Amino acid sequence: MEVAPNANPPVCKIMDFGKFKYEQDVRRKESRRKTTNVVIKEMKFRPKIDEHDYTTKTKHVERFLNEGSKVKITIMFRGREMAHPELGKKILDRIAEQVKDVGNVEAAPRVDGRNMLMVLAPVKKQEPKPGSPKPRPTAPVASEAPVAAAPAPPPPAESVPASPTS
Repeated sequence: MEVAPNANPPVCKIMDFGKFKYEQDVRRKESRRKTTNVVIKEMKFRPKIDEHDYTTKTKHVERFLNEGSKVKITIMFRGREMAHPELGKKILDRIAEQVKDVGNVEAAPRVDGRNMLMVLAPVKKQEPKPGSPKPRPTAPVASEAPVAAAPAPPPPAESVPASPTS
């Protein structure tokens, strides 16, 4: 097998072809295992959404972001609602503000026909490095008995000169 064909003279290596194909397949499978599939979930809102429906759908959006999925939020306008896109923008801004600790805005709100879209992506969590030490607990361990402090010695008696009485 050629190792460095551009070298002068070219460098070659004799090896078992079956072993080479096996190692190539193992490397290919390993690289496939490391890739992640990005799932996009969609949540649809309306401009005249009621408060309870809004909170329920927002909780679903938070759950999707915690699971690691992206969330596409769609505000659907009908009829005369198209005359007031600021209502949809207000809802999208409110959602983004409520889920800012678990997700951030990947695509800003934009109008697409009769819909207004916004995409939220989950916040990347800081994973500890494999070689870094784990943080130690600061609380005392329950098996250790508290040590009683030794009593403090009494303060020395001060000698006060007697005052003459008259």
